[in-house]
Amino acid sequence: MKLPGLWLCVSFGCAASRGPSCLSAQFRRPGDFILGGLFPFGKDMVNLTARHVTPVPSAPRLFMDGLIWALGMRFAIDQINNSSSLLPGIRLGYDMYDTCFEPLVALQPSLLFLTRNGTTGIGILCNYTEYQPRITAIIGPHKSDLCLLTAKLFSSFLIPQVSYGASSETLSNTELYPSFYRTVPSDKNLVEAVVMLLNQFGWNWIATVGSDDEYGRGAQALFLSMAGNNNICIAFEGFIPTDLAEPNARKQLEDTVKLINSTKVNVVVLFAYSLPAQALLEHSIRMGLGKKVWIGTEAWMLSDVAAYTPNIQSIGTVLGFVSRTGTVPGFQEYVAELFSSVEQEKFCQQSRELSRLMNTEVLDTHCQQCDHVTLGDIWPLLRVTMVQPVHMAVYSVAHALHRALGCTSEDCHNLSPPKGQLIVAGRIIQFHTPTSECFRRCQPGQFRRIKGFNLCCYDCTDCSENTFWKSTSCSPCPQHQWAPARSTQCHERTERFLFWDEPVAVALMTLMALTAALSCLTALLFLKHLQTPLVQVAGGGRNLFALLWLLLQSLSCCLYVGRPSAGLCVVQQLSYALCLNGCFSTFVPKALEISLLTEFPRCAPRLLRWVTHGRAWLLVAASLLTQALLCFCHLHLGPDYLVADYKSLPSEVVLVCGTQSWAAFALLHGYNSCLAFVCFLCTFMVQTPAKRYNVARGITFATLIYFIIWIFFVVVFATLRTVLRAVTQICTIQATTLGILASYFVPKCYIMVFRPDLNTGDYCQNPAEEDAAGNSLLGNKEIIV
Repeated sequence: MKLPGLWLCVSFGCAASRGPSCLSAQFRRPGDFILGGLFPFGKDMVNLTARHVTPVPSAPRLFMDGLIWALGMRFAIDQINNSSSLLPGIRLGYDMYDTCFEPLVALQPSLLFLTRNGTTGIGILCNYTEYQPRITAIIGPHKSDLCLLTAKLFSSFLIPQVSYGASSETLSNTELYPSFYRTVPSDKNLVEAVVMLLNQFGWNWIATVGSDDEYGRGAQALFLSMAGNNNICIAFEGFIPTDLAEPNARKQLEDTVKLINSTKVNVVVLFAYSLPAQALLEHSIRMGLGKKVWIGTEAWMLSDVAAYTPNIQSIGTVLGFVSRTGTVPGFQEYVAELFSSVEQEKFCQQSRELSRLMNTEVLDTHCQQCDHVTLGDIWPLLRVTMVQPVHMAVYSVAHALHRALGCTSEDCHNLSPPKGQLIVAGRIIQFHTPTSECFRRCQPGQFRRIKGFNLCCYDCTDCSENTFWKSTSCSPCPQHQWAPARSTQCHERTERFLFWDEPVAVALMTLMALTAALSCLTALLFLKHLQTPLVQVAGGGRNLFALLWLLLQSLSCCLYVGRPSAGLCVVQQLSYALCLNGCFSTFVPKALEISLLTEFPRCAPRLLRWVTHGRAWLLVAASLLTQALLCFCHLHLGPDYLVADYKSLPSEVVLVCGTQSWAAFALLHGYNSCLAFVCFLCTFMVQTPAKRYNVARGITFATLIYFIIWIFFVVVFATLRTVLRAVTQICTIQATTLGILASYFVPKCYIMVFRPDLNTGDYCQNPAEEDAAGNSLLGNKEIIV
């Protein structure tokens, strides 16, 4: 026995020195009985877009598995011819052809096999019982769709056909295909094994992809029917093209990968032959498909797809099913010896002479590219390519012929192929994706959400906030209750408002106390210096009246802290409007007085008496009375009311005072804005001589600060619905009060305390008194105020 390693070295040397071999002449031999063989030597398909009378296949790329299967048939026949116990005295011949994986190509040698023995024509008879074709039996083809085509043809002539790879369950119908046999299990056995594997690991949310041929469609249909009976849900089912040369084949593969990715499954079952399977895996790698468990079948697992596809580990784990078969003893040595022989000229000459005895001119679709194959090219695949199904197919025909010829040297094997046992190719590892489930037992507080198009597939989704699990679904809680996510019951909401002990409330109340204290100190200081020129020129007792309202306005902040009520909501806006009006009403007489002296000097002498001294209080009273009437209108049109807000916070009910009528709100506060605007217009252009006190400037800044604060207040106040609404109102009140104190009253306090030398009649002259003395400075619109 020659060593394989030695034969490998010899093959390399011969290939380098002698060029092409005569391996293509090794697939036709004469004999007493001829066995036909159909094997896929070429990978590429025939060009069907330009059909001729006799289509010529274009198969430049060699399919190594097909070559090995053909060599397996040759090996089995040589063994039988050299056997003294099986078909003694009988020599078997063989005639093998390339199918190129194409039905049209496979049909040509099939028709040749049916020709009458010794001729090139097919007889048309009513009864083919005595018909003698040139072929005794056919081995192959490999694919199911090719077998479905040829089996109908051979069954009509009752010619035995034994396939070594077709697994379609349709071929099990003995009424349609009475002469068809196979040495591999059917798809039914494969699908049963796949379902058992899925159930074993609890994978019930999967995708299934099949090649768009008889094998893929048939296997997938069987799988879908069994999956439904075993609580396995299909997230996606699709087909991939078998003809990769089609213009839209690439797009179909890309769309399939995108759909698999969109389903979020972690397990993909692939029923396809090696070429479409490899194309799908390569596109999945290129498009960055996440790691998944790929369950393969024998149709592509026995090829080099899983082992040699670059970067295949990036898309997960590949598991496969193959038939339990044994090795064929002596086959590797036989192949090595044959490759050594085809390099010898004498052997090649004898081979060509024997091949010509088979009428090669009739049809020549043999493996022409095999002459360029070396032992080094084929040797790695000899260990992984399954040859035993081909070996068994040849021996089953030989035993049947042995029995038919009356040979009695030994018992014959059963022609019916064994079902075979299916095993998982490889070891069970930790998978990249340990779970692929479409349903599981939901926990309390979860509901079932259907996903995909399968009603049996669902996710366990937590009940959202403010809903609770009730029987089979999530129900909303009543408005006065709430619930956290994944809850089984509702809870009573707690009330939310500005509590007295909150840090924000404490800080605001502290600020309120300081503002109130500042108002009181200012009032005491003005009271002490009531008769001084500075206080008199600023309005005298009206200053104390304004400070009283500012004090009340500051203290009104207490109305916004604590649990609000309907009464408090009504009083809040009224108190603010009245208090602010009480302050602004004291500015109006002074502003009008300044305006008369600066803008209307001719009318000033007779109109000043209506805005000065005792009559100024009439204007203050009239302003307050007008504001009081507007308060009644506000109550009639739509006062603020208590609002229970259940939407802003998930577990609390927010108690706030809501604005019922924005028109009433504008009417209530618009009057104060008008007063402030009048005071601003009367004072902002007034100039004062050097070294004289400017009363007008204090009024201008006080009203300007008021407008700035209210612009921000209205914008924020209109959009808030939480406790910050009360905080905003308190801040607005405090800011307005402090703004008026700082711009109008504090500068006067500074003069009274730190600059008493300026608190004189000269610096703080009363413009009205000066006019009465005939020393008015009206000519240049500069007044001493």
